[in-house]
Amino acid sequence: MNQKLRFFSVFLSLTLAALACNSPLGGGEATSPPDQVATIVASTLTAVAPDAPTAGITPAPDEPASLLPHSLYYLGNDSANLSQVFRMERDGVTTRQITFESDSVGSYDVSPLDGSVVYVANNQMILIQADGSGRRMLLDGGEVDENNPFLTRINSPVFSPDGRSIAYGRGGLNFYSLETGVSNLVIEDLWDDAGGGLLIPRELYWPEKYSPDGQKLLISLGYYEGSSSAIYYPSGGALVRLNGADGAVICCGDPNWTADSAALYSAFPYMGMFTAGMWRVDASTGNVTTLLPGEAGDGTYNIPSDAYLAPDGQLYYFFVNFRPEQEFVERAPMQLVRSAPDGVTGRTVLRPDTFELMNEALWAPDASFVLVAFAPISDVYVGGQVEIVYTDSRPNVVLIPYAQRLKWGP
Repeated sequence: MNQKLRFFSVFLSLTLAALACNSPLGGGEATSPPDQVATIVASTLTAVAPDAPTAGITPAPDEPASLLPHSLYYLGNDSANLSQVFRMERDGVTTRQITFESDSVGSYDVSPLDGSVVYVANNQMILIQADGSGRRMLLDGGEVDENNPFLTRINSPVFSPDGRSIAYGRGGLNFYSLETGVSNLVIEDLWDDAGGGLLIPRELYWPEKYSPDGQKLLISLGYYEGSSSAIYYPSGGALVRLNGADGAVICCGDPNWTADSAALYSAFPYMGMFTAGMWRVDASTGNVTTLLPGEAGDGTYNIPSDAYLAPDGQLYYFFVNFRPEQEFVERAPMQLVRSAPDGVTGRTVLRPDTFELMNEALWAPDASFVLVAFAPISDVYVGGQVEIVYTDSRPNVVLIPYAQRLKWGP
């Protein structure tokens, strides 16, 4: 999850900073340079982050230790305090920086096929191999018009599951073929001319997440105020908008697809400008079902986050039901829970500890643990110290002193 970043400004991922509040965002491209975030946390992380342990794993004589199910990619900071892509191997220790750009890397994605990385820096879309070699510029967005940045700025590249194409945002929803090198704009952004060279967004489009089967693509819809989502079918060009989504917050990289690609789960943990809650989206119809309403009806509020339907058929997420003392609720003291797919039946608390300073979470595919980026202080809303939080009684394992935008590799 990504705290008030997603909460305040979804469309800031398209750098509409002139049209909204100045908050960085995690689902799309960052709007505040990550090196600025690093400056905030640098003085605290040294004190609070211990050396990463190896969790006491003793490998077999001919078998290397494997703390993680896949390689882990993330944005960290280089010696110049610029945001770069790093890769951690499955041993949970071996780490290398794989991008070396002169400007901070914004949004990026990892190919599930071979671990290659596509990313945006200097308004260029760049491709590298899993080890950082073979750097190749795929697209140059040119100079950005700061008055109308959404016209030319590249954002949110997303690999197709087969690794053959990259969806991205630039003036709308685009697809770049890695086989032919040809890029196609399939849905063009809509805007209104306000005069004086200023364009007001009517509806903008950028990609978020492919379904596991590669047949569907969750996209975000950005407006002058607020946002929504839709499901795009690349093979036929159909756009399925959401139905019955009043009050639902389904956007910004947070929703998780089910393994069969039939549905999405989305959970939003804040009360204020939007309403907290948890929802299920039918991918074929766009119908949205409310699983947990923000207002429980008895004066208390349901605060869920990071819902994931695991292979065991159970829904894992962070949750608390409580009576707030203030109108705006953020970083409520949630616990890790498990329930039936409806989010209610058989809900069980898995651990006694509570989680308040969470900025981001990434589930292990089998839900045996979740990676959580904990903010070092309450005023930091991007990234943090990354720890393995097990869904059983095992203690946490610290992986990285500071990271953001965690992604599994192949």
